[in-house]
Amino acid sequence: QNEKELQDVVKQQEEKMLQLIDKSGEVTRLKGEVSQLKRSLQRAETEAKVLWEEMQEKEPKVDTAYVQERVLLRQEVDKLRLLLLEKEDENLLVSDKY
Repeated sequence: QNEKELQDVVKQQEEKMLQLIDKSGEVTRLKGEVSQLKRSLQRAETEAKVLWEEMQEKEPKVDTAYVQERVLLRQEVDKLRLLLLEKEDENLLVSDKY
């Protein structure tokens, strides 16, 4: 009787652990998705910012190579800023675990 109850309790605990592992994987996947969306948004905002600045200068002839270079440079800065934020997030997650 006691052995049966113990087996049932162990089985319930194993099921709970598997559920937690599944939820953890889902959270990790969603965090990755959020991170990708943030990058996409950052990229779009960067392009819009550069193009808006170019429009405000009202140059009669816009050098597209120059605009493209500015967009790429802004994207690099934003990418580095995002990497920094991701590392800070990772550090927070690690520190929360311990």
